[in-house]
Amino acid sequence: MTQPLIKVNLFFSGGLEILFDNIKQKTVEISSSINPPNQTKMEDLIKWIRENLIKTKPELFMTGNTIRPGILILINDVDWEVEGELEYTIKDGDNIHFLSTLHGG
Repeated sequence: MTQPLIKVNLFFSGGLEILFDNIKQKTVEISSSINPPNQTKMEDLIKWIRENLIKTKPELFMTGNTIRPGILILINDVDWEVEGELEYTIKDGDNIHFLSTLHGG
């Protein structure tokens, strides 16, 4: 039996796009059963991104099982801290922005 897929729109900016081969936006489909029962959490999505999308220097995106400090995440234009951070359940059609707030100078 085929697992249902969730379509998620990912956006990378503030320099993070370099880690993703200069891709600023990508729509991906992930299994809705990464974390049964059919509840893919933000933590699962972040791991999936590390394993499937990052082309270089994953340590600049993640530390342990979470995002590095200095990366702002917006889920449907709302700070992920308001949405529950790693525990947020991904929904079909979510827009998730990863924005680096750290810049050299």
